[in-house]
Amino acid sequence: MPEKIEKSLLELDFASLTHRTFTPSPAAWEDQVVYFLLLDRFSDGNEHGGFQDNDGHPASTGSTPLYSPENPGRVDYDVWFRAGGGWQGGTLRGLKSKLGYLRRLGITALWVSPIFRQVAFEPSYHGYGIQNFLDVDPHFGTREEFRDFVQAAHQHGIYIILDIIAHHTGNVFAYAADRYTTPDPATGKEYIDPRWDGKRYAVHGFRDRDGQPTLPFDTPDTARLEAAWPDGAIWPQEFQQPHLFLRKGHISSWDYFPEYAEGDMFDLKTLDLWVKWEGQYRKGSSALDSLAVVYCFWIAYADIDGFRIDAAKHMGNEALRTFCDVIREFAQSIGKERFLLVGEIAGNCQQVWEVMEKTGVDSALGIDDIPGKLERMVAGYGDPADYFSLFRNWVLDAQREHRWYRNQVVTLVDDHDQVRKGGGKWRFCGDSHVRDLAFNVLAVQLTTMGIPCIYYGSEQGFDSGGRPSGSDLVLREAMFGGRFGGLCTQERHFFNEDGNIYRALAELIDLRKKLLPLRRGRQTLHRISGDGVGFGVPRRLGDRMRSLVSWSRLFIDQEVLIAVNTDDAQSVTAWSTVAPTFRLEGDKFHLIFWYAPKPAPRPTGWFTVERKNGMLCVQMTLPPAGFVIYQAAPGLDRLGPSSPTDLQPWHPHAFEVRP
Repeated sequence: MPEKIEKSLLELDFASLTHRTFTPSPAAWEDQVVYFLLLDRFSDGNEHGGFQDNDGHPASTGSTPLYSPENPGRVDYDVWFRAGGGWQGGTLRGLKSKLGYLRRLGITALWVSPIFRQVAFEPSYHGYGIQNFLDVDPHFGTREEFRDFVQAAHQHGIYIILDIIAHHTGNVFAYAADRYTTPDPATGKEYIDPRWDGKRYAVHGFRDRDGQPTLPFDTPDTARLEAAWPDGAIWPQEFQQPHLFLRKGHISSWDYFPEYAEGDMFDLKTLDLWVKWEGQYRKGSSALDSLAVVYCFWIAYADIDGFRIDAAKHMGNEALRTFCDVIREFAQSIGKERFLLVGEIAGNCQQVWEVMEKTGVDSALGIDDIPGKLERMVAGYGDPADYFSLFRNWVLDAQREHRWYRNQVVTLVDDHDQVRKGGGKWRFCGDSHVRDLAFNVLAVQLTTMGIPCIYYGSEQGFDSGGRPSGSDLVLREAMFGGRFGGLCTQERHFFNEDGNIYRALAELIDLRKKLLPLRRGRQTLHRISGDGVGFGVPRRLGDRMRSLVSWSRLFIDQEVLIAVNTDDAQSVTAWSTVAPTFRLEGDKFHLIFWYAPKPAPRPTGWFTVERKNGMLCVQMTLPPAGFVIYQAAPGLDRLGPSSPTDLQPWHPHAFEVRP
């Protein structure tokens, strides 16, 4: 029998929900590797071949075949693109069936797009148009299925970070707009555009299941709203109060305050989160209070490990701080001492840092600086110093203000909206000029500071259909195929555990788990030299930098040296400095990982630290688009005796990854 969904927050039984043992938080979130997926676009559970099930057996029950170049299922781009809107069919049951695929990749935390019940009359497959905060959308499954999925994920050693909305609801009511007559660019007909001007608009009514504003708003009628359950109006009942909504129209200027805090995001409806005062006493916001109860419920009900807070910037600092305080206190009360609160805070690094300092958000993502500077560096279109200077300790003995450190930023390249790219959006692999560097851009995430987050499909080389678009759709292909599969295909799935990027990432993530410096170490960007005489931080000259970029991760006196070749056409040989505080001339580094997208000679297995023009350095040769990791031999540390006689027994996990 289906579980009864509460219609009011007063019906929630927290005493029963919290009377059990919960999954404790990880020791450090920077130890984790996060994977972000859109639930509707991930799996419908009907895939066949290419992967193993959760128990390690070949997948043989589904009917959708695995993509292959010999049987690609490729279709016309326009046909494919038109099929991308609306619901595609990914489910919680399908996602649960792929936990083995994710575990074998090395994923230890899943950021799952919102699972809440959406307005029935719009195809809000992305999950950001909430109509019922206490239920799961039937397209995805049931509330019980979500709880079972989280439990199964925990059994596989995977934490769950749920994407939540604490700023707005779906398009649950209609404005009775009375100003700003505007011509429709598509039809030329005039309509009244309810855009923000700081003043409130009148409202026709809450929308019914068909989207019509037939339900009372200003003077709620309990009986009529009750009759609209479950698809009409908004639920739980506490949100059916007109004063909970700001009702000031949609945002036009996204960086103008208070417009971006008061206005609606497109047709979504902004809640009134402004904290109010009566004399010296803080009255608070009933909308904010209700949201806090809602999300405490989901932690208790499903044993969730963290939240990604959508539109955190738009909530306002005081509301965001209050919300974070409540969630953190509740999580700690049930044993989740490091419940993760990640805020989507768009803007430059300094602005985001200030929001974090004032609100208590643990980590930030959506930062303009991180994804763009990362992908440009790896592709050779940006200076490495631009990326590394975002972090503290990017050079030894030089710390700067407003720099991220370890677990305070979630690093990513591709995502579901790419706000920073404006009208030309596509995944990293969508640029054919840099496609061979696809592994490297993910490898840099995994070997530099921050909490690395891989966007679904990146491990299979998704390319947004092969061309840029002004629509977010091209960033949201379906892993399971259907009408809108990856690589401009239909009816082919992409859960390929033998793919080059998947295998390479699995090996690198496994190495990251074994080496503490790769997870928690300081980092320093190295100077390089072509002739061993003139050394400098690599930088772009002309249109593109075709160079070796190298850096070290340092933990106590352990040093791991990483290098990437931004030239995807030619090998590069260069001298690279090493950390001078811990190295001596004659020290040795041993190759423990390497990758090249095309067959290439194996890089040197080990090399000796030399002194060139007063600099302690090593000489490396990387193949086109190559990536390598070397480790200073133990026994050469400065805290104990030195005995670097035999390198191989020292590290039995020497990884080589190549097609």
